[in-house]
Amino acid sequence: MNTLLKSGLVSISFRELSMEQIVALVVETGLGGIEWGGDVHAPHGDLIAAERARILAGDAGLEVSAYGSYYRFDECFENTDDEGPEFEAVLDSAEAIGAPSIRVWAGRQSSIDISDADRRRFVEQAWKMGTEAEKRNIRIDFEFHDHSLTDTNDATVRLLDDIGHSNVGTFWQTKLCVGHEYRLQGLEMLINRVTNIHCNFFGEDAWPNAHLLSDGEQDWADYLSVLNQSGRERWITIEHVKDNAVESFKRDAETLKRWISRG
Repeated sequence: MNTLLKSGLVSISFRELSMEQIVALVVETGLGGIEWGGDVHAPHGDLIAAERARILAGDAGLEVSAYGSYYRFDECFENTDDEGPEFEAVLDSAEAIGAPSIRVWAGRQSSIDISDADRRRFVEQAWKMGTEAEKRNIRIDFEFHDHSLTDTNDATVRLLDDIGHSNVGTFWQTKLCVGHEYRLQGLEMLINRVTNIHCNFFGEDAWPNAHLLSDGEQDWADYLSVLNQSGRERWITIEHVKDNAVESFKRDAETLKRWISRG
């Protein structure tokens, strides 16, 4: 039995379900944890909701793998009309929910479109965030995603190098609309900086055409090989399922548990 890789659910996969329903679903499928989302289930700065999410999970024997925030560094950028959550509110919620990691977005611009000035401000803010979060024993980890400064493998490496903080890393997920070799190369490049994994299978299709996880058996065998060889404890949490259906999630949960059990 693999004791380094732990399985869970990202709650935003089912925004329409209550916290109680999310917990019941994870318990039913035999997964071990939840990444609580900061938009619906545990809104940024709502400490009552955060504490309730922590208690519900803990009473059910589940762990909190991360706090999935929607912080995007809006205060760093010139000429932005977007108003995302303040970092202090995000940090307070993560602490109340008992999360060891906060997932944040690396801005709203692609890595090739951002100005040098905005990039410098972003890097400075990320370093400060890493330091403040470290005081509360919480990590900062980027969403590995298009339309942000982590939109390519190389861009993510560069960003983490520029920030240069041991408490700032990244999550990893399969990029959309690219081939398996590029995805695998990215995981290999970033493996020592990857905290958790978001697990799904889109093939080479675009959003929102998720497949059953079992359709990606061969691809995920390669990813799991890299993860197992790294020898580091990580969460693999299911995010996005075929047809957004609970039954698809249940099938994916069985698939993920089977993969992890192989070691």
